[in-house]
Amino acid sequence: MKIEDIIRKKGATVVTIVPTATVAELVELLGTHNIGAVVVSEDGERISGIVSERDVVRHLGAEGAAVLTELVSTIMTADVKTCAAEDSLESTAQTMTYGRFRHLPVVQDGKLTAIISIGDVVKHRIDQLTDERNHLLEYLHN
Repeated sequence: MKIEDIIRKKGATVVTIVPTATVAELVELLGTHNIGAVVVSEDGERISGIVSERDVVRHLGAEGAAVLTELVSTIMTADVKTCAAEDSLESTAQTMTYGRFRHLPVVQDGKLTAIISIGDVVKHRIDQLTDERNHLLEYLHN
């Protein structure tokens, strides 16, 4: 299985935000789209960083409500790990698990094409196991 299998099912829509947006704008975007992370990008193709609800909470705890007026670029992670659509599901799951990444942008030819979450990976694996189980049950009953 490859990352492209997940993208084919969930879609390739990626929500992005510019680095000069405020953290308050970020929080609104996260809530509007019901997502846990946003890719930071000037043009929607090149990745400047990634910022998650965890980043917001950590900075909120350290700085209080004043963090809401700060720029997204001040709380984002600039060293973003990515994957490719051709990468195997297993190796990407290991990267996400051991690197403790909940979200991983998908990049092709240096451009942002999708994003996957650990939840997407787990859901895909559960669907796979359910299909295998159903096939085995069908085989046993025939």
